[in-house]
Amino acid sequence: MEVLESIATWICLVFVATGAVTVAAGALQFLIIPFHGVRNHYDRTAAYFPRVAVVIPAWNEGAVIAASIDRLMRLEYPPESLRVYLVDDASTDDTPDVARAKELEYPGRVVHLRREVGGQGKSHTLNHGIREILTDDWMQALLIMDADVIYTPDSMRLLTRHLADPEVGAVTAYIKEGSADPNYMTRFIGYEYIAAQAAARRSQNVLGAVACLAGGAQLHSRENLEAIGGEIDMTSLAEDTFTTFRTQLAGRKVVFEPHAIVLAEEPGTVAALWKQRLRWSRGNVQITKEFKRLWFRPSRDHNLGAFTFGLFWFAILLLPVSMVLTSVGLVGLFLLDSEFARIIFEATWFLAGATYVYITALTVMIDGGTGRRSWREALFFPGAISLLVMITAFAPGLVERPLTQLLGWDLFDTVGWTLFAYAWISVSMLAAWLIKRVEQTRAGRWLAPGLVYLVGYGPILCAITFDAYIKEFRGAAQVWDKTEKTGRVRTS
Repeated sequence: MEVLESIATWICLVFVATGAVTVAAGALQFLIIPFHGVRNHYDRTAAYFPRVAVVIPAWNEGAVIAASIDRLMRLEYPPESLRVYLVDDASTDDTPDVARAKELEYPGRVVHLRREVGGQGKSHTLNHGIREILTDDWMQALLIMDADVIYTPDSMRLLTRHLADPEVGAVTAYIKEGSADPNYMTRFIGYEYIAAQAAARRSQNVLGAVACLAGGAQLHSRENLEAIGGEIDMTSLAEDTFTTFRTQLAGRKVVFEPHAIVLAEEPGTVAALWKQRLRWSRGNVQITKEFKRLWFRPSRDHNLGAFTFGLFWFAILLLPVSMVLTSVGLVGLFLLDSEFARIIFEATWFLAGATYVYITALTVMIDGGTGRRSWREALFFPGAISLLVMITAFAPGLVERPLTQLLGWDLFDTVGWTLFAYAWISVSMLAAWLIKRVEQTRAGRWLAPGLVYLVGYGPILCAITFDAYIKEFRGAAQVWDKTEKTGRVRTS
């Protein structure tokens, strides 16, 4: 019996350790970021103004496309070296009319390409434009962007300077949430984008392996575009990540330029976020399977097979799995030895809490403007319930004593609370899914914001990733489900 208990204890400890590894991986990635000050690509840049062809895929983007084109025309970039190709994917709104008007307003600089039969997705639309652009040798660099994004005046020249280095195949910008009328959800996304782009991609620059060229801001040299086949991948839902991997596997560098800022309109509801991120998450699952022979296999030609890159990739991709395993491990330890389980629980949440404090502090400092606007969302990113669990794990008296005085009994000294706290890591994903359902009800419009702060934005992202596992396992239809845009991006 003792042997079986010992085996069960070790299994539970291994389960809990999976969660600790993912948290430690996040901490390590952010510990690397300060080295970007000395290990970057700036010493190999130079003033360089290649002829840039901008390709914009558009389906029913009449509300946003005019402002995007106007801002491109006002970039701090030689006008004779910039052309915009708007690829209209058989739009049924006023997109064709807007495109033709801009073609007349900027003769020779804006080209309207119309697909009479559309609906095949973003990659097919992009490739229609790329084939047209490659018919002559005018284009020296290709910028792929979304129809709704707004480029800041200096962004293009900040990107092109990296292409002065012939070893660089592609450069990407910092996509910032740019709603003129931000709500709670767009502020959460704004904070997330600092962490996932401005922060994490600096770390990737240091390591020499970038995970993804932003779909709305990826600049390729002509040589790189031709080397990867002269087209964008059409087999997955993550065509931008696929292109990023192929560029580096071909021996060229990918660089993230944090000072080139591009403003984008992001989802304002849980349902819209779920729709967008489900596509992204399924794409990442597809990428993981497509490049299965790449992971943890170092190469002299690229750094995608490095241990650190693989660790960071899977720490994010498998985070929902580690959350479930951690909960199972903690509950199992509680059933075997409640006192030992408490020690492991406190250690686990102490690691999570320390990492949360460090990452949050560094993230808001990297982009102070967005950080100040989103400080509440930064604080409640893991959710109020997770913060309470975190506090009771390594400073129980801070909450326990005043709450006991208020209630007249110690809530935290009960089996019910203990099991809830041990299981919350994974239960939070179920709660996130319930928020999505609640939002669709009549009262959901008012209830959803408070519930998101309570449960956390982070658990919502993990729940979406878990949903992506299920969709991929079931072989659900692969649909490029466009996020609706309304022109809410600030233009000044």
